Amino acid sequence: MHTHGLAVTLSDASNNLVRLLLDPLCPGCRRPLVRPLDRTVCDICWDGVSLIGAPVCELCGDRLSEAPHTTALCRRCARRMPAFSVARSAGAHEGSLRELIHAFKFEGRRQLAEPLARLMCRRGLDVLEGADAVVPVPLHPVRLLRRGFNQADDLAREVGLPVWRLLRRRRHGPPQASLPAPRRRANLRRAYALSFRCVLPQSMRRSFRDKTVVLIDDVMTTGATLDACARTLLDNGVRDVRALTVARAVVTPPHPPPEPRPAWGLLRQ
Repeated sequence: MHTHGLAVTLSDASNNLVRLLLDPLCPGCRRPLVRPLDRTVCDICWDGVSLIGAPVCELCGDRLSEAPHTTALCRRCARRMPAFSVARSAGAHEGSLRELIHAFKFEGRRQLAEPLARLMCRRGLDVLEGADAVVPVPLHPVRLLRRGFNQADDLAREVGLPVWRLLRRRRHGPPQASLPAPRRRANLRRAYALSFRCVLPQSMRRSFRDKTVVLIDDVMTTGATLDACARTLLDNGVRDVRALTVARAVVTPPHPPPEPRPAWGLLRQ
């Protein structure tokens, strides 16, 4: 008991020292962190994450306005079936989750990769089940140089499965987020190809034939990027391509309003 009390005291002292010297702020709300060594995000921001629950489209994971009577497909998937077999996202790209992803992606807060990936994996256990590896969605080398890192690669390394960097982005175009939905697929036409490491040795290409992989990215909007990556992988022998992201832009508002579910509680399970 004495040892436990001493450990608690040292932990409190360490957190207080970090707060005093560095005054670290929550990347979501910019409020001071109470225990910065224990949590990189405050409880208020985690509890404000809007998790996506049923009913959802059985393919892309978008919210459905009501429980389906027959096939559970959203309008987008009913019009055009995606190349991936299933996609899921932990939460809606809004509110505190949007702020956290922005800080991770554009402010270099790479320590957020671990909690965001845990949240993503908890909500996507069925997507990861039985998969052979995860494949991060690549950035074009120019964008990678400007940003300094690929956020999808950081997330993929936290999932716990082998990371296969099978893809490269060969066309440098405007960011998908800056384009209207009708132009996104055209912007991605022939944008992805096998990475050079996979093109040259046939032995490496044989190693991922007939495998199941999960594409990893931070945000899914229309699904055009994930669809383009999935088609490239399938065309080169991968058997099944799934997709998992931290957040997605939801087309349909929740109906009925979901009860709040603290994200920190989900992470502690």
